[in-house]
Amino acid sequence: MIKKIIKYFLYFLILIFIGIFYLSYFGIETKRFNQLIKNEVSKVNKKINIELKDVKILLNLSNFSIALKTYEPNLVFDNKKIKLKNIKTNFSLGSFLKKEFAIKNVSISTKENNLKDVVSLARVYQNSPQLFIFNKMIKNGTLVTDINFNFNDKGKINKDYSIKGSVNDAKFYLLNKQIIKNINLSFDVKDNQYLINDTKFEFNQIKLLSKKIEITNLNKYFLIKGDLKNPESLFNPEVLSVYFRNNFENLGFSNLNFSSDSNFSFKLNKRFKFSDINIKSKINLKKLDYKLNSLKLKSYIPNYDGLFKLNDHKIVLAFNKDQLSFTGKGKFFIDKISDEIDYDILLKDGDYIFKTKIALNNNPLLIKFLNYNKEKNKSSSLELEGLFKKNKSLIFNKILFEEATNKILVEGVSLNENFKINYLKNLELDILNKNEKYNKISLKKNKKNYELNGKVFDATTLIEQTLESNNNSGVSSIFNDFNSNISVKIDKTYIDKISYINNLSGSINFTKNKINQLNLQSNFSNNKKLALTINTTENNEKVTTLFSGYPKPLVKRYKFIKGFEDGVLDFQSIKKNNTSKSVLIIDNFKVKEVPVLAKLLTLASLQGIADLLTGEGIRFTDFEMIFSNKDKLMTIDEIYAIGPAISIMMSGYIESEKLVSLRGTLVPATTINRTIASIPLIGDILIGKKVGEGVFGVSFKIKGPPKNLKTTVNPIKTLTPRFITRTIEKIKKNN
Repeated sequence: MIKKIIKYFLYFLILIFIGIFYLSYFGIETKRFNQLIKNEVSKVNKKINIELKDVKILLNLSNFSIALKTYEPNLVFDNKKIKLKNIKTNFSLGSFLKKEFAIKNVSISTKENNLKDVVSLARVYQNSPQLFIFNKMIKNGTLVTDINFNFNDKGKINKDYSIKGSVNDAKFYLLNKQIIKNINLSFDVKDNQYLINDTKFEFNQIKLLSKKIEITNLNKYFLIKGDLKNPESLFNPEVLSVYFRNNFENLGFSNLNFSSDSNFSFKLNKRFKFSDINIKSKINLKKLDYKLNSLKLKSYIPNYDGLFKLNDHKIVLAFNKDQLSFTGKGKFFIDKISDEIDYDILLKDGDYIFKTKIALNNNPLLIKFLNYNKEKNKSSSLELEGLFKKNKSLIFNKILFEEATNKILVEGVSLNENFKINYLKNLELDILNKNEKYNKISLKKNKKNYELNGKVFDATTLIEQTLESNNNSGVSSIFNDFNSNISVKIDKTYIDKISYINNLSGSINFTKNKINQLNLQSNFSNNKKLALTINTTENNEKVTTLFSGYPKPLVKRYKFIKGFEDGVLDFQSIKKNNTSKSVLIIDNFKVKEVPVLAKLLTLASLQGIADLLTGEGIRFTDFEMIFSNKDKLMTIDEIYAIGPAISIMMSGYIESEKLVSLRGTLVPATTINRTIASIPLIGDILIGKKVGEGVFGVSFKIKGPPKNLKTTVNPIKTLTPRFITRTIEKIKKNN
């Protein structure tokens, strides 16, 4: 009997052993535990239900647990379904018997599911503002993942969980309405560490790549760092608004083509606010067109067509603590002519701090007010250091231009948005200009005033610009609201291509860009004196005087007069409210060539005097011109000239470059003498009793465009009382 009992007991043990072995290694499939699993899942979250098929059971004696595995289950919540490949879990028999939470771990492998649904599931388990916002940002995309969770005795997930998977073809709408699409990536999530690998996405038609992005949850914020690349592509300028507040499209940028390799890091708080942004990029700029219509630039760069083109630039970009820096080098093109540029630019608080060096070898450069021209294909360099402020003002701490032996140095200059100078600290010129004249001068600020000193200066262009502008100040073209006093001391100053003055000295006072007071003295090479004064009266009248013991250099500027010799010049002008009244007096001079006068003499049949004009010249003892200017109209009240050969009196007006209208009287000296001699008593005293022979004289008209003047003459029998009176005045003066 005992043997049978032992035998049956051994059979029972064998069966138990076989059963345990089978359950441990092969397991069984059943639905008997489905409800139990559902109940346990419900303990995690009541809103989540699980659809199960057969459950495979494996026994694990080492920890007294049952391994449960099911295929193709579904998680159901809020009428949504998450499709799974399988679920694996360990069910603790001990915990179950003690009526504790029995599921120790769960491994879930999913099928491809809608990304938005997966985020919604996460919100069911643990809703948060971040997940709410994230769910709103997602428009489409799918997710495949493998999840491993370990639970504590209370059913809470331990921190040693892991989530791995991939996102495919996702689309996000950012908070600034920008779109990120075609997102493909893999991820690995462990506790507070999130790794995103092999990311590909498209932003504003730009394809971007990332090998690794690391996200660390630091409770108060997320620390995000990684890399980002974009292959060479045509770039939409609107994308740059992500980094800058300015709209680059409105700034004139176009045809932007580049590739980049970047590393970045930033903090993102629970409210999706960015901070501590750090970006470092290596940029290969293949092409960028910058359009800027500026007449000011055209005046300095003659071939400028309104477009700067940048090609093949190597740039390092860094963004840190709201500071953006560019360091780069490459080619730029102006009207298909290329040169090279190096630059270092820092954007801080809306201001651009820059340091640039330009190898200006091929493009021309023109500085009109200095009469300087750097021709094409001549090596030169331009260094610029300064600040471009957000109010569009431009400050140069240093401008250094060098070409061969030529040098221009400007320090501490501020320009407004129209490129006019607000203030200037120092200017040094050492150049050879287009007139083949050396300029060696300096303009330095001394407190509120300036000192202009130098060895030699070519003022030809400055004088011409002043005369052409009908303004007594040539600084109006380059300065903005200039108020200061300039002391002047220059050894040699050219007033035209040939003539010069020595030891120019004095002072000039400017008020609102115009000369308020001026007092300059100098001497010509023949020691003849030159003096110029400008004074502003209490009535706001501007009185200008000019004295020259050597008028020839001043007169020859007017091309219709040639062969001017000798003489003394006195000029006075009073200007108020844009209207000036002037008197010009020249004594004891002669002229050899005046085309209008020569024609007049010929028409008057005064060929002998005409021959004299083209020969040794006609001498005049007195010349006086009384005239006024308003805008572009010159009104000539009277021109009177008297000499041994002829006397002339005329009046009229000249409309600048449009119309000349003059009328007057021309009388040979013999006729004048005869007429005055016939006046009782006065004639005897002034002329004497002997008079010569000759024709009486003519009246004339000169009218038409400056380049097509028409002259007509008519004989006269009597002289006007005004003519006689003026002649008597001159004769008395000379006697």
